[in-house]
Amino acid sequence: QVQLVESGGGLVQAGGSLRLSCAASGSTFRFNPMAWYRQAPGKRREFVAGITIAGSTNYAESVKGRFTISRDNAKNTVYLQMNSLKPEDTALYYCTVGDVWTHSDYWGQGTQVTVSS
Repeated sequence: QVQLVESGGGLVQAGGSLRLSCAASGSTFRFNPMAWYRQAPGKRREFVAGITIAGSTNYAESVKGRFTISRDNAKNTVYLQMNSLKPEDTALYYCTVGDVWTHSDYWGQGTQVTVSS
């Protein structure tokens, strides 16, 4: 069973920055893609950013230019650098990975990001 351990959430003022991390257990180069989603209270979970094992990235329009996703394949870890944070970025952020061995998707437990105005 793959386990995802997320960290880096917290409380920050508008305009500030946070860096989220998500480490996946298991053999290296096993997970493709790796991505971040978020869910605000009363709203549906939405895609934030994703990255392939080759390093190709895509972003939700709402975070383009402010967030940067990256990964360390040797550590099975994906990062989300969040700059110029806005109150509307407040949400529970989830990491998800696709397992190329089992063709399954795995989700982390979520890490809370709160941006105060």
